[in-house]
Amino acid sequence: MNSEAKCDKFTAINELARRRGYFWQSYEIYGGVSGFVTYGPLGAKLKQNIEAKLRELFVTKLGLLEIESSVITPGKVFEASGHVNHFKEPMVECLACNKRFRADHLLEEYAKQSCVETEKMSLKQIQKALEAHGIMCPECGGGFKPPQQFLTMFQTTIGPYSNATGYGRPEAAQGIFVEFNRLYAMAREKLPFGVIQIGHALRNEISPRQGLIRLREFTIADLEFFFDPEEPNCCLLKDVENETLRIYLAPERKACSEKIVEVTVKEAVAKQIIRSEWQAFFMAMAKKLLIEIGVPAENQRFIEKLPWEKAHYATQCFDQEVYVDRWGWIEVSGHAYRTDYDLDCHTKASGADLRVFKEYPEPIEQEQLVVKPVKAKLGPAFKGEAKKVAELLSNAPAEEVAASLEKDGYYMAENHKVLPEHVEVTHEKTVIRGKRFIPHVVEPSFGSDRLFYVALEYAYNVKDDRVVMGFPRAIAPTQLGVYPLVSKDGIDKKAREVHQQLLNEGFTAELDETGSIGRRYARADEAGVPLGITVDYDTLHDNSVTVRDRDSWRQVRTPIKSLPELLHKYFQGKLNFEDLGT
Repeated sequence: MNSEAKCDKFTAINELARRRGYFWQSYEIYGGVSGFVTYGPLGAKLKQNIEAKLRELFVTKLGLLEIESSVITPGKVFEASGHVNHFKEPMVECLACNKRFRADHLLEEYAKQSCVETEKMSLKQIQKALEAHGIMCPECGGGFKPPQQFLTMFQTTIGPYSNATGYGRPEAAQGIFVEFNRLYAMAREKLPFGVIQIGHALRNEISPRQGLIRLREFTIADLEFFFDPEEPNCCLLKDVENETLRIYLAPERKACSEKIVEVTVKEAVAKQIIRSEWQAFFMAMAKKLLIEIGVPAENQRFIEKLPWEKAHYATQCFDQEVYVDRWGWIEVSGHAYRTDYDLDCHTKASGADLRVFKEYPEPIEQEQLVVKPVKAKLGPAFKGEAKKVAELLSNAPAEEVAASLEKDGYYMAENHKVLPEHVEVTHEKTVIRGKRFIPHVVEPSFGSDRLFYVALEYAYNVKDDRVVMGFPRAIAPTQLGVYPLVSKDGIDKKAREVHQQLLNEGFTAELDETGSIGRRYARADEAGVPLGITVDYDTLHDNSVTVRDRDSWRQVRTPIKSLPELLHKYFQGKLNFEDLGT
């Protein structure tokens, strides 16, 4: 497909989306605001169905926990997690029209190079690259001011106090990490276990210009899976070990090669292409999810992030990408091995103990260095701070305290100088029954809006000059259309009865009585309705209806009394269309 045809398809999809109520730009009567969209009736249901598929795969079938936390988050949470320091993007401002743009995106879009490593470039290097490629303002052709870093988190104040800084969360993960102790208790204090959160997130994008692909307010699904790093084997790997993954490896990317490696999950783990078995498992599950919403395996790939591209919390990271006509390869999910980074950061910043206890098979007796505060000495020396100093000494590693006392003649407990007479250092025999440690984490993270868009694009099809939205039956916004052949002779009344019966059975069904039957079929195809139920004169005699297939336009005849059971099995994937006829 040439570039003009791709743009025509993109335009057609967006026109259809606005006209039929999939989505449109928010606040249109005020001129609209980039980066915000409104999902219409069809779009809201499609998006909900995609998120329901996520829940089916990860919550229902895997038994993971789900939570819902607040969007506005105290600033100290994101200070501890590193987001305040790292969630920044390079921005340039036009000297003429004062429009602002992501500098790295301008380079990637206009430099005409397949390998533009903007993530590793300094602001001065970005400026030189913009000048070298002659890149000017896309709006007016003007030049740019020097690039600067822009914090892409929405900042606010919580309550009336200006010093109570809060942020709109740019991800849902931290809402899981800060609740770890409660969630671990709910998981019966057993590893491994996982928690998912599906909800809104905010990123103050500099210049979002890619529709649903880059939004300022979006829905994210973050799944944090906690496991013991000393017991890293995935008990579910055998279920997906023969699944093939298409991977664009970091060395190939560095060499600007387009070579894709195809390996099974088992091979990827054995060759350490993917270092964590759990990460490999969730990558296979992500591939399955995309297939179930309509994206074939050959149009998916996993791209290994280069060292300077990885998020600050990740040791290894892959992006799941899908090919779309307008934008090429786009990220729909990220798969990061976060190790113990987040729980460790929050442990240090909050003072809460986010470790878990692991009991040894047999108790171990060993001699242990012990540092005990001498409270009789601490009181006179530190007065009102004595209790705090005692707690700091009790929580500090004994070896560290002893080594500092021997080497320097003192130990600094924060800003308190502890002398040898303030502590008693001894060796004691103790029975060790286990140890406390911070679990490791792998994270699959899905962009719900991007999943929505790729489902929309892959469903779009034109048949005999008619748009047919071929959504997989599991995510179709409306499952059934009910049509009286004519609105007289009792046929319309019977159609309403059938419609109500289907609603009572839990189906999403729409009754359409307006226009010719052909026009109603066309409207249903455009809305992606998998099956149409037509009530006609024969229905009044034999109590049967015509069932029409959206994709093949074939029809079968089915007794009304058999419809509920057959349709339930059809939408569960247990029957094909041909099985609906008698």
